[in-house]
Amino acid sequence: MEKSLAVILGSAFEKSIPEALSMQQVVISTNWGNQKLYKTTVTGNRDVYAIIRHGVPHHLLPNQINYRAQAAALSKVNCGALLINSSVGVLDPDLSLYKPMLLTDLMMPGNRLPDGSTCTMFNEPSEDQGHLVLNEGLFSKKLNEQIFNIDPENIVYPDSELIFVYAGGPRSKTSAENRMWAKLGGHVNSMTVAPEVVLANELEIPVAGLVVGHKYSVPGIDNPPEEDIRETLEQARAATEKVLLKFLQQGEPVEFQNHIYRY
Repeated sequence: MEKSLAVILGSAFEKSIPEALSMQQVVISTNWGNQKLYKTTVTGNRDVYAIIRHGVPHHLLPNQINYRAQAAALSKVNCGALLINSSVGVLDPDLSLYKPMLLTDLMMPGNRLPDGSTCTMFNEPSEDQGHLVLNEGLFSKKLNEQIFNIDPENIVYPDSELIFVYAGGPRSKTSAENRMWAKLGGHVNSMTVAPEVVLANELEIPVAGLVVGHKYSVPGIDNPPEEDIRETLEQARAATEKVLLKFLQQGEPVEFQNHIYRY
């Protein structure tokens, strides 16, 4: 079975991406429940998929998303490259708002899903279980490079690091929490992304994370006026959509560089 491509999207693209590619809804049955995906076939006869994480219309809070079903469904459709998108709060004042950025690492110290269980696909003993060993990290370097080359003038791909902080919802973060994450070296944060990245890696799916900052989350840093935000958010959405569509239309699977250590 040929490798497919997939994206996980927030509500900003719940209609535009499926409509732009004439994607049709399919339901994949998994051990963790049914998962809805959108599917089409692009030039070269490659299947591509989209997951709208909050549902259509938006009705799932971050803690209500079935992350295991998402990952299992992507594995069933033989995903060979996954691009995860999200809006984020920005913890580093040197980073620009409203510009697509590629993640290079993440902080998720507790490694827990919103229900308190361990963030793993291996929650019961099985022949497939093992330790996820990070040879290159949770984000695929080859996939990051491929996505950056789609639009290098408008995508931020730092030479050093861009670290994502997982701060599970559904509540927003306190000022003290944001200051703590910033002091620990975090650059951006949101209520999703991290479980999707970890579980996909456990199923040996290469992952990239493309995020856009919509506000500064550190106290003392002024955010743009409300009237300016609307226009810049729309510009950021359009720029991000361009990358997502081009990835689905022209992207290629990459080799998984981490491995699962099994006894």
